[in-house]
Amino acid sequence: MAKTALKENAITETLDKQVANFSILYMKLHNYHWYVKGENFFTLHLKFEELYGEAALHLDVIAERMLSLRAVPTATLQEHLELASIKEASKGASAAEMVKQLASDFTLICSELTEGIALAEESKDQPTADMLIGIRASLEKHSWMLESFLGR
Repeated sequence: MAKTALKENAITETLDKQVANFSILYMKLHNYHWYVKGENFFTLHLKFEELYGEAALHLDVIAERMLSLRAVPTATLQEHLELASIKEASKGASAAEMVKQLASDFTLICSELTEGIALAEESKDQPTADMLIGIRASLEKHSWMLESFLGR
């Protein structure tokens, strides 16, 4: 019984880290949406809006999964900044730096989601594994598109 509780705790800790990541990502994408400049403004302005909308959905789904597991997701910006593995946007980034940073963030989050998927599968928590797989698939596609935008 104690071993199962430890795994469940590890799962909810993993989920909470993603609540933090997607909270930071949501604000970062707003920052980029508002401050992107240059010849790709129209393309990136719309893309960043699309991505922050999706980040908000992922954030809500993950937090609600935690609540259904009877865990309490962090819900303050201070907690999110302390817990997240991605960093908030820095001022004055160029459009290319914004895209590069997002591709890097998505790669990092995908790596953490992969760990969460394995943990959920070990615990036979298929709903959590399925949720994380769907999110990872979406981020992998966005990461590929951002890398392609950069010509990589």
